[in-house]
Amino acid sequence: MKVDKNKVVALSYELTVDGAVADKASAEKPLEYIHGKGMLLPRFEEEVAGKEVGEKFEFTLNPEEGYGTYSADYVFELPKSAFEMDGKVREDLLVPGRVIPMMSQSGEVVQGVVKEVKKDSVLMDFNHPMAGKTLHFTGSVVNVREATPEELENGLKRNCGCQKGTDCKKGAQGDCECNENCNCGDECKCDDECSCGDKCECTDDCTCGDKCECTEENKCNDKCNCK
Repeated sequence: MKVDKNKVVALSYELTVDGAVADKASAEKPLEYIHGKGMLLPRFEEEVAGKEVGEKFEFTLNPEEGYGTYSADYVFELPKSAFEMDGKVREDLLVPGRVIPMMSQSGEVVQGVVKEVKKDSVLMDFNHPMAGKTLHFTGSVVNVREATPEELENGLKRNCGCQKGTDCKKGAQGDCECNENCNCGDECKCDDECSCGDKCECTDDCTCGDKCECTEENKCNDKCNCK
């Protein structure tokens, strides 16, 4: 069976950026997605389309084909009051280089990187971490099968654990977040660099620390609120 629209595809891959491995998935724990549903980068899907189980792939995506070019328009200076919790500014979170999940005006969770901490404000960079980067992928097709009607309607059910240094959607898939294709089960956790998305969001009351996790009932521990 070939990789085609509405097929559930399992891939092992390695993503290299600037000569270093940025992300990978093994054959034992492959990346799974439904082809043609927009879960991966469009050019990534184009490159693996038509391949069969066991076939290898290797290709390079320029920034325009990946996560776009770096833009200064996505760098904002925010007042420290934007980082208040229980009336206090979380100074411990305001460390240059730290990724902080924030809520946009449209209600979406966006990942921002602390660039600079000033006396009364914080310079935040909301460019994708891979913006402006050339992405080199190598890998192979591990499995291909028909998607069930339920999977086509609701997406794949998986234990989607965002652990420190790893992602639910990184490299081939994009940002680090559990989106509508994640059932946010027992294994779906938020750490310093992750946030839960559409079905299981960590709101203002959540620091997204190591103990922030969403359960099957969409309930969080005492540090979280799920929407």
